[in-house]
Amino acid sequence: MNNASYIQISVSDEQKLFARELVEYSLRHHHVSNIWDRQEDKLSQTRMMRFTGSLGEIVFADAYHLPRPTRSFGAVDGQDWGQDFKIVSETDTFCVDIKSMKRRSGILAYDYVLNIPASQLYKPGSKTSHYFCISFHQSDTDGTVASLLGFVDKQALQKGEVGNYFKTGTKRVRADGSSFIFNENTYEILFRDIDPPVLTDHIKRMKGFRVCELKF
Repeated sequence: MNNASYIQISVSDEQKLFARELVEYSLRHHHVSNIWDRQEDKLSQTRMMRFTGSLGEIVFADAYHLPRPTRSFGAVDGQDWGQDFKIVSETDTFCVDIKSMKRRSGILAYDYVLNIPASQLYKPGSKTSHYFCISFHQSDTDGTVASLLGFVDKQALQKGEVGNYFKTGTKRVRADGSSFIFNENTYEILFRDIDPPVLTDHIKRMKGFRVCELKF
């Protein structure tokens, strides 16, 4: 595995059902504000955005034999302080924040990006040491597929070793010529700069497993 490669695995109906039930329960019982509440165009997408985030956590947990989440957050307060998972190895401890997104296709390019709001990166009390990027798409033949892209070192991002910083109001022109305005200070990380996921024998045996290459 290298920075040009990523892993794809199938998402089960049970995983999706678990995520939906988690979202509905949390919306009823865990009344916390969402990070997108100030963006009116996203308020109506609360369920879907929380579902995508929770599904990413569930897929990551199942892939690496970790406990599944018990709450569905999209929260500013009362959350897990950017520590979706704590992974302890013989030499290090990693606090991982899962970043999940939906895309139309599982064919991912080297110049696609992961966006992380600066407010999350510098949040007081944040425990995050690494971000892990997962992309979901719907396949006509394979159903829901998860692309595990890998890790971003938070410290490297803060030091400017990876990623680009865009201030609120900056106009960003995409490769296809379309454009948008950043609603908040944001760090943008190219997929080619994301460190590849750890490949285990367990993942190799998962349904739909394959190693893919970023399109150049």
